[in-house]
Amino acid sequence: MLPHPPLAPHYSSPEAKPEFVNRLFDAGAKHYDGINSWGFLGSGSFYRRWVQRRHGLKPGHHLLDVACGTGLMAVEARRILGTADHITCLDPSEGMLAEARKKLLAKFVQGYADRLPFAAASFDFLTMGYALRHVADLTTTFREYHRVLRPGGRVLILEVTKPRGRVGNFFFRLYFGKIYPGLTRLFTRSRAARDMMHYYWETMDASVPPETVLEAMRAAGFAEVKCARAIGLFSEYTAVKK
Repeated sequence: MLPHPPLAPHYSSPEAKPEFVNRLFDAGAKHYDGINSWGFLGSGSFYRRWVQRRHGLKPGHHLLDVACGTGLMAVEARRILGTADHITCLDPSEGMLAEARKKLLAKFVQGYADRLPFAAASFDFLTMGYALRHVADLTTTFREYHRVLRPGGRVLILEVTKPRGRVGNFFFRLYFGKIYPGLTRLFTRSRAARDMMHYYWETMDASVPPETVLEAMRAAGFAEVKCARAIGLFSEYTAVKK
């Protein structure tokens, strides 16, 4: 199950997507933190920490942060856990991993969500922050998440979801489709950074609805599958391995 149809201007088939996405994020990695901070009015750190604690992350847990990017989720998890010793960060982009390594002494692994290089039942908690749109296949990815979690382990996936209302959707498209990429180019003077944020918008616009994501999670064997919405924009997908 694809998270969105292939985006023809960038790649011609699902098989070509990973290479394109890696090049995109390698090129824009050094700008990502700044873009993320002002783009969300500096609220990201608090929200990431608050939502992980609220959904059950606690000291002693072994955490896997998939598609860790520059380590924004993992840094907040470290504050909850009190240490980075039990945090494993995985991302296919070496550029993103290089930025994340500057922030914490976790274990870093280059790899893909749909073929996790870890033994079964290795982790108590699994997170993914705003990257579900970039996986190759939802069904395969969620099966891998289910495999590497221990019984009773939890998964928490954060995503940006298009508002359902007409007015909300208009402003969503205006900000993420026009204003955000434009300001990114202005502030960073980087075409690569602008292209990265424009692709963010394209994937958000084309992504499958939350109901499809929940269906794929249930099909992978997860229980207590839920999606909570914050301010009608941020989706929190949660589930438990039986």
